[in-house]
Formats: sequence, structure tokens, C-alpha cells
Amino acid sequence: MSGESARGDGATRTATVRTTHADAALVAAALAPDETDSMATRVDGDAIECAVERPTTGGLRSTVDDHVVNLRVADRIVERARAHLAADDGGRRSDTNGDTTNT
Repeated sequence: MSGESARGDGATRTATVRTTHADAALVAAALAPDETDSMATRVDGDAIECAVERPTTGGLRSTVDDHVVNLRVADRIVERARAHLAADDGGRRSDTNGDTTNT
């Protein structure tokens, strides 16, 4: 099919997903390894905007669905990490590589 839609009209299907996050840059960075050539993601303040372009409606739906699932997981991990770091744990905090330091 060489980039053409299943209908044969050469048109592509597009969708844009825009979400807001407490740490949008970190969430977007967590998503980067799973992005494909059909996706373009940018961060604007507390928002992540991902534009997806696919040749078929089914492909668009699958890509957007995967992106939303990955977004939810990344956002939950970032939020839990922030809550963990903010919690008073007796003056000890774990940094991102698992080492524990006294504060």
C-alpha cells in the first residue's frame, strides 16, 4: 500500500492528544522510547501534546490507545515518585538510582 489508506485515497488520519501534568517534561521524557515515526510530541508548560498521523483509522486508533495507556502509566509513576520524595521519611531520601542519602 506504500503509505496509502485502506480506502486507496492516499489520505491520512490524524489525531492530537493534549494532556496536562504536574511535571510534563518528565512524563514526556518517559514516553519518548515508545514513540514511533508517526508521532510528534511537544511539551508546552504543563501540557503534553502528541500529534499522530496514520494511513488507516484502525492504525490511528491503536497508536492513540497505546499513547494514552503509556501516558497514564508514566504520569502515575511520576506522581508517586513526587509523593515519595515529599514524604517525611525520617530525614532519609532515595534518589533516582536507588541510593539512599541523609538530608
